[in-house]
Amino acid sequence: MTLRLPPFLRRPRRSPGAPGPDHPGQARRQLVVASLEEWDQVWRRNQYLVAGLLRADPDLRVLFVEPAVDPLHELRRGFRPRWGGGVRQAGPLEGVQPGQLWFFRPTKLLPRKIDRRADDRISAAVRRAARRTGLTDPVLWVNDPAAANLLAATGWTALYDITDDWLAAHRTPDEQARLIADEDLLLARCAAVTVCSPHLVETKGATRPVELITNGVDVDRYRRPVPRPADLPAGPVALYLGTVHRDRFDIASLTATARALGADGTAVIVGPVLDLTSAEFENLKDAGVVPLGRRTWEEVPAYLQHADVLLVPHLVNPFTDSLDPIKLYEYRAVGHPVVSTPVAGFRDSGDPRVSVAPAVDYPQEVRRVLLDAHARHARGTADTVRDDDIPTWDGQVDRMAAVIDRVRQHSAIHR
Repeated sequence: MTLRLPPFLRRPRRSPGAPGPDHPGQARRQLVVASLEEWDQVWRRNQYLVAGLLRADPDLRVLFVEPAVDPLHELRRGFRPRWGGGVRQAGPLEGVQPGQLWFFRPTKLLPRKIDRRADDRISAAVRRAARRTGLTDPVLWVNDPAAANLLAATGWTALYDITDDWLAAHRTPDEQARLIADEDLLLARCAAVTVCSPHLVETKGATRPVELITNGVDVDRYRRPVPRPADLPAGPVALYLGTVHRDRFDIASLTATARALGADGTAVIVGPVLDLTSAEFENLKDAGVVPLGRRTWEEVPAYLQHADVLLVPHLVNPFTDSLDPIKLYEYRAVGHPVVSTPVAGFRDSGDPRVSVAPAVDYPQEVRRVLLDAHARHARGTADTVRDDDIPTWDGQVDRMAAVIDRVRQHSAIHR
């Protein structure tokens, strides 16, 4: 009797354009990026930095490793399970040559509680993907702490880029123990550690040297006037740009804000909504929140330019203190009023455009600032203040390139 896997667990055929096992040629400079997020149209730190590095160095080849697909977990949540899809070449990307950028998304077939070697299997799959793309001696850029297993398995010289303090997030005891072990290994064995926020300099820099490389923004692109998006509600708009995730987003505050605005304005979310129950999502909409969903990185400036007020309804806790929200730079680039809870980056900005209010006062503060901003727009007296000292992605790419060069030299010395 032949054992057949269910259809959703059968390995798909090789993706079109994927290299074979004897892929010709090896890049002079090689980078494997173990990312916390997939490469999609909602760009985050990793995409901006990697794209910038590729544009600056035509000899660089990158394998971007996306988070493993977990088909059984997706099935339990009621979604159609997926397979990781194997190695695939990136589509056209301005300034990047064909063959410079490859993607790989592994598959985790079984939970770690059942398959104790799940991480070993993922690491082995990444190593095979690297060989298929001609990467034999890469620098490993770790963004996902779970890639500590990959570092241990390969011995590749590594950089750890810390963008969130996951040790401060709420996790199960097993998850917490695994995170602690992974981070201890990464901090001990990586040739360099970069962090995105001053808080992370204090917490992670207490055990070893770290380098601060904050996030940034393409200032000119956010300031270039574009038409108002057709799906942005008419009238005064208070807009949140970013991912709605329960680790950082204060769902209750935004729900109360939408109710406080009533007919005087609309609270809008531009970005993916993750990890909410269907009841929480419906409560948001019932309160008057308009969730527009994901928008591509090219579309985002239009939504910010045509909002009256920009929102930061984040929870205030040790985890959010570790963050350096990209929206801090995007909001500064467009120069509109901002209402934030007292979270890192905004509470100490000293920016007169930023109003900071605790959760209990947040809804009424948003209403006050929104009505004032809309009235000034109607009178033609609105004044957009613009900074000239905002960190740009171009500048941060240069700094990250210097770190990677040092890591590469460290590899050559210790080979």
